[in-house]
Amino acid sequence: MMERVVITGLGLVSPLGNEVDTFWKALIKGESGITNIDTFDTNGYKAKIGGIVRDFDAEARFGRKETRRMDRFCQFAVAAAEDAMRDSALDLAQLNLERTGVYVGSGIGGIQTLMQQKDMLNTRGPERVSPLLVPMMISNMAAAMISIRFGATGPAMSPVTACSIGNTAIGEAFRLIRAGGADVVIAGGAEAAVTEIAMASFGNATALSTRNDDPTGASRPFDAGRDGFVMAEGAGILILESLTHAKARNARIYAEVTGYGASSDAYHMVATHPQGTGAYQAMKLALNEAGVKPEDVDVISAHATSTEVGDRSETEAIKRLFGDMAYQIPVTANKSMLGHMLGAAGGVEAIALIKSLQTGIIPPTINQEQKDAVCDLDYVPNHARHVNMQIGMSNSFGFGGHNAVIVIQKYEVDSFSY
Repeated sequence: MMERVVITGLGLVSPLGNEVDTFWKALIKGESGITNIDTFDTNGYKAKIGGIVRDFDAEARFGRKETRRMDRFCQFAVAAAEDAMRDSALDLAQLNLERTGVYVGSGIGGIQTLMQQKDMLNTRGPERVSPLLVPMMISNMAAAMISIRFGATGPAMSPVTACSIGNTAIGEAFRLIRAGGADVVIAGGAEAAVTEIAMASFGNATALSTRNDDPTGASRPFDAGRDGFVMAEGAGILILESLTHAKARNARIYAEVTGYGASSDAYHMVATHPQGTGAYQAMKLALNEAGVKPEDVDVISAHATSTEVGDRSETEAIKRLFGDMAYQIPVTANKSMLGHMLGAAGGVEAIALIKSLQTGIIPPTINQEQKDAVCDLDYVPNHARHVNMQIGMSNSFGFGGHNAVIVIQKYEVDSFSY
């Protein structure tokens, strides 16, 4: 018999706050975390807005020496992991660390450190480049530093599936625990790419919204006036446990992961498949693994970045899978308020879905003003909604055609067994 997998801890760093409760209250109020970028001079940039993490003092948390050894994305990841571990009430002294894994990834990794050290090379020469450049820059360092922090010697992995990283990490951790390969896995993603070079590149690719005079109205998934995504940063980390392990320590259980589906569009370097074939396949696989019928899904947390093709293709995929039922299932887009947190998006959006199942509240998709003839589903426009929910599905898709979908359910003591 395979293990059931439950969620016992949550931690995040986000443009809407760095504690889960603060984040959740802002999300269900429909508040936007998008502001003018003030961390560098945006003169000459096409996009001048972003989802910036505020009130995050790494030195106060880690000390000056430790902070200087971690890129910003890694600081976010470790902070979120610490909060998730604290929230889970896991006792390290009682934990079998050989059976504790870390599955945390980042899409771009330490790009800020790379650019800082490139400037150092240009201005002060090769002798002044930090010997820690490479270990600070590589994207697996978030998983490594979390593993070091807690002494977790079980399986460690840093998935790099672009913007689907969080769901990939959670899904693969789910399968590891289900198969008996670990008791506990710290899983999620982190990103800190709101930097000069990334903003310039995405801007030149015409991928970003240029509603610079209206930051809070810029990210508008499924709206006919959408003009691109808004870059954001942060981290989202979950603690996954086998049900056996969680029950043995009388843990508080938030929810249960029951299905995971992954696929590739096999289509284009950056564009989604216009018909959403990979998204459809990943959603179908996730529901099949969960043993859930399409009509049993109560809410869909959409990837929904606010791009023209992406939002339409995801809508098409949902229609294909759910048929006429697609019009009856609420579809919410957290990125309308958070912006696109890239590798951190899946973890943070999973936390939002868990809170929805727990509270019976679906966050709104804000900035719904003009209807798109193709994007015609129920996107929970502009105001949160109270719904009795048992089963939610969260979509994450990434550059290169990576698709990862997870199914999260309310925890029921005798709901089912594998």
